[in-house]
Amino acid sequence: MSVDTNTASTTETHGVTLTGVAASKVKSLLEQEGRDDLRLRVGVQPGGCSGLVYQLYFDERSLDGDLVRDFDGVEVVVDRMSAPYLDGATIDFADTIEKQGFTIDNPNAGSSCACGDSFS
Repeated sequence: MSVDTNTASTTETHGVTLTGVAASKVKSLLEQEGRDDLRLRVGVQPGGCSGLVYQLYFDERSLDGDLVRDFDGVEVVVDRMSAPYLDGATIDFADTIEKQGFTIDNPNAGSSCACGDSFS
């Protein structure tokens, strides 16, 4: 008889961090939409001039292999293939004269393009 040590209640996490400012902004955006079933999905995909491009969007889906981490009530989801590229990355929200929007500080990005949308 074998014993399965994996339980359905155990969820694997990822190494992405969401700052308090970014978590507050996500909550605000979800409240404006009137949705409480969405999670912030972060990933990478091939593209851009440097090889990989970030994806950051709200998603209601739960996909097989998703890694989930909660930040003050905001669930951040990373797919298993993107997790190694994003390990140690920090998502913040900037609201200044120069720029407004979410930013990703990724220690795994060896280089990035001039537009800042892609990295390798």
